[in-house]
Amino acid sequence: MRDKLNRRKFVERSLGMSAGVMAGLSYEHQALFAQLGARRQVEEQKEPVRGLQKGKLGGREISRMIIGGNLISGSAHAGDLIYQSMLMTRYFNSEKIWETWKLAEQNGINTTLMRCDPHIIEHYTRYMKELGGGLNWIAQSAPEQGDPVENAKLARDNGAMGVYFHGGRADTAVTEGKVEMIGEYVEGMKKTGILGGVGAHRLETIKATVEAGIEPDFYMYTVNKVGYLSSDPTEIDDYMSRLNKPWIAYKVLGAGRDRPADGFAHAFRCGADFICVGMFDWQVRDDVAMVKEMLDGDIERKRPWRA
Repeated sequence: MRDKLNRRKFVERSLGMSAGVMAGLSYEHQALFAQLGARRQVEEQKEPVRGLQKGKLGGREISRMIIGGNLISGSAHAGDLIYQSMLMTRYFNSEKIWETWKLAEQNGINTTLMRCDPHIIEHYTRYMKELGGGLNWIAQSAPEQGDPVENAKLARDNGAMGVYFHGGRADTAVTEGKVEMIGEYVEGMKKTGILGGVGAHRLETIKATVEAGIEPDFYMYTVNKVGYLSSDPTEIDDYMSRLNKPWIAYKVLGAGRDRPADGFAHAFRCGADFICVGMFDWQVRDDVAMVKEMLDGDIERKRPWRA
């Protein structure tokens, strides 16, 4: 019994969880969190990475690696695992969210990409106003929040530098022959005074917007070599090399289905200007170090840097 109590106290201290929250977790999840807490303590002892490369988006300097927001919103794209959303939201309590952002900043990441919804707004505004945060925010329009242009205004009013039209909705609009709707939303977003972009999981969506003459400030487009919500890599490389808009690549690890070293290098070789990656706190430093080393070297890419 004493060992179990000690384990629980360790996890509570390591992860900032209350006893009530811990009591709601299975023993297996408590054991997992204990291991993550131990890894966090090791990470805190490492020197931060310095000199992560940056590009420019809308005149603002943006780190080549952007920290994503799916995990802190309870989504890990874990297929039919019914516990994953609860696991993510239990792990990423408020303190853990802020701690992870602070680690990202300490290691050179200066931008996050997250939904525009009440949960994110509450945590981002507190982080920026009360906790000394300095992260740029690029918002994803949240479909359940209603009109994307109104959602863009909400993002702008809470500090976002840009917003993009949700990739799933953009894919559906193209499939249904409603590409002009994407253009209307993008123009409406840009008129709010912040950057307006288009998200996509299919290359056909990107092609359709180009052919329709839509002019987003940037594209959010998936690329990975494991085929998870991503098109054929050769086709992506060929088409995107001719696209002169800034490109933020996401799902670069296939939502955790590929190794970071392979997925990051693949995205940059395919021509991505930035990569958006969801990370746990204990992954941040190593992932940043990996990207910095890659970009310090000679990445072979057909596409010029567009940002």
